[in-house]
Amino acid sequence: MDFLELAQSRWSVRNYDARPVEQEKLDRILEAARLAPTGANRQPQRLYVLRSEEALARLRAATRMAFNAPLVIVACAKVDEAWHNERETVMRGTTCDTYNVAEMDASIVCDHMQLAATEVGLGTLWVRGYDTQSILDAFEFPEGIVPMCILDVGYPAPEAKPSRLHEDRKPLSQTVVEW
Repeated sequence: MDFLELAQSRWSVRNYDARPVEQEKLDRILEAARLAPTGANRQPQRLYVLRSEEALARLRAATRMAFNAPLVIVACAKVDEAWHNERETVMRGTTCDTYNVAEMDASIVCDHMQLAATEVGLGTLWVRGYDTQSILDAFEFPEGIVPMCILDVGYPAPEAKPSRLHEDRKPLSQTVVEW
């Protein structure tokens, strides 16, 4: 499958089959994460793979965003390792000292993992709709490690299907400006 076909076939899965994810598939997904670009190649990502019943129960108690996936990857960042753009003085109309790309790095890593999972027949859901403190309270992450996003991974349940919005894409003329 070429890249655009792969990207087209990826969709947000919110209902998973109970089948476990095979180790070789997980290894491929994690290797895709390792190869993802990060700001100044700092690689601040720390990936916590949750698949034990205890770990998944703790996550599900902290957020409804696990959608019963048999495997969840909590993409964190060691924020002080991430690149800071010290030339950035304005962001979204507010002033800031520097711009830390930790969340962007984690999102790029998750995107690579989503595409690798799709390639091996798995479904995913990239999640940011949770309270960070709830995740921090549920797990004992080392000092300086901050959850940035969650990636649910598994086989889509037989009745699962893409959202009605999956195919709803704006034309390039509405999203691209050439100067």
